[in-house]
Amino acid sequence: MIYTVSILVSSLVLINFLLLAFSSNKTKRAKRVNKPYVIRTKRTILANQLVPNQLAPTGS
Repeated sequence: MIYTVSILVSSLVLINFLLLAFSSNKTKRAKRVNKPYVIRTKRTILANQLVPNQLAPTGS
């Protein structure tokens, strides 16, 4: 019984790999698009703009 089940599972796995290898459902890869170069500048935050002891809402 165990021998039969192991042969059955092995054959199903083999069929699955064969179907995966020879499937005709191929997808085309997207072409790489060169993104434009963006220059970012540093922003500074002044100390008086920060609110002390203010916690973010957590929703609980």
